[in-house]
Amino acid sequence: MFDGITRRVVSMWFPRLASDRALRGHTTEAPFALILSEKNADRLYCLNAQAERQGLHRGMTQADARAVCPDLTTRPADPAGDAQFQQTLRRWAMRYCPWVGLEGREGLVLDTTGAAHLFGGEEAMLADMHGRLERAGLSVRLGLADTRGAAWALAHCSKHQAAAPGATLDALGTLPVAALRLDPETTVGLQRMGLRSISDLVTQPRAPLARRFGPEVLMRLDQALGDQPEAISPMAEPPRYLVRLSLPEPIGLSNDVMAAARRLLDRLCAKLEAQDAGARVLCLTLRRVDRDSQQVELRLARAMRDPDRILPLFERGVGEVDAGFGIDHIRLEATQTEPLPARQVSHTEGPQADRLGELITRIGTRIGLENVQRLLPADSHIPERSFLVTPAAWTQAEGSWVCLRPRPLLLFPPEPVAAQGARPPERFRWRRMRLTTARATGPERIAPEWWLDDENWRSGLRDYWQVETHEGRRLWLFYTPQTPGWFVHGEFA
Repeated sequence: MFDGITRRVVSMWFPRLASDRALRGHTTEAPFALILSEKNADRLYCLNAQAERQGLHRGMTQADARAVCPDLTTRPADPAGDAQFQQTLRRWAMRYCPWVGLEGREGLVLDTTGAAHLFGGEEAMLADMHGRLERAGLSVRLGLADTRGAAWALAHCSKHQAAAPGATLDALGTLPVAALRLDPETTVGLQRMGLRSISDLVTQPRAPLARRFGPEVLMRLDQALGDQPEAISPMAEPPRYLVRLSLPEPIGLSNDVMAAARRLLDRLCAKLEAQDAGARVLCLTLRRVDRDSQQVELRLARAMRDPDRILPLFERGVGEVDAGFGIDHIRLEATQTEPLPARQVSHTEGPQADRLGELITRIGTRIGLENVQRLLPADSHIPERSFLVTPAAWTQAEGSWVCLRPRPLLLFPPEPVAAQGARPPERFRWRRMRLTTARATGPERIAPEWWLDDENWRSGLRDYWQVETHEGRRLWLFYTPQTPGWFVHGEFA
């Protein structure tokens, strides 16, 4: 009790949160399950009601599940997406009260003290919660009690949704000891002693229970009955990096807009620095006096929070803005951020160390960041698979190039050459040119990666030669012993 008001807590349990999320908008009457790889086997992660009625359960291997239910439909699980969806539900539940926390991976806990009257009472509030979630395609079980533990017990183990204020023991007495959120081993141990319900546990001496099962049993019992407090920790809202500036008089010159953007950048970067974060995407919104708005989006190749380096990157976008009759409101928001902790600057690394990121950003604002690419080494002995082409803005230069034999500067799809024999031809014709071999170095045998089905390497082994011609061309030729033939695969500088 505090200030004459009894604390009331609601526990929301979504027994099939992951499968309900996967089937939203795609309802099915067939058995369905999500699969997750655990302990070197594909196991059932979450099931719909039809699959549970077939006798399937979580943790069951996919092979055993298909033996029991051949019509089972499966899909890979997405735990990260489920966690994000749970956060969405948490924000939705704040319509009922501001104090909402997470309860495991499939639940929410709400401190609705003093809020039920806004919805017509506790019964009407629970009905509204259940109806809205059911219309959203989510299975939910609700529990309302004076404590967090009691609400959890009602949601998971009772047919009743609510316990009257001050009647917690009456509502929990007949429930099994598993309703106290005990681990399975402790629950089995209590049942073997004949302590099957919470009322059985309450009547027992506390000291022997603590000696045999540890302090957790008594702690959970006291939390459920309200003898020991249990906090509800709401999730902190992520910081929003947004600053605004209202102008007393409309402006229209690029220099004036850039000066205003500088003031906003100083404030925004101070917020980013306080959170050890850096901006990857910035959005500058310019509102004109006619209430029309124009946006300048800046995508950075590296996380940054230095106003002096960010401001010049806005010049091109600001110069293309149509100010109309003037701009009277400017807003700057970092729509995408990344952690950027403070870094020690040494005598070998100064402010010039990240100029490459600024160059990539400047080029990317013109042609798109995804079009500025870099080559990264790949673990493959196949020439055309020994590198990866990735966007430079989203990757770091890492790894090292290890090449035991010289490789050509230019690779192209193999082009056939009319020649016979296992050694390089003395004379051959390539690209309408007649070439004469001056020196040949090799062979270097390269075998295909048999575990990959590559159409270009179905001819089998290749014997590569470095061929220098009298005409000045330095080519990379290979010979295929299985299906005799010569091909040009690349050209050295």
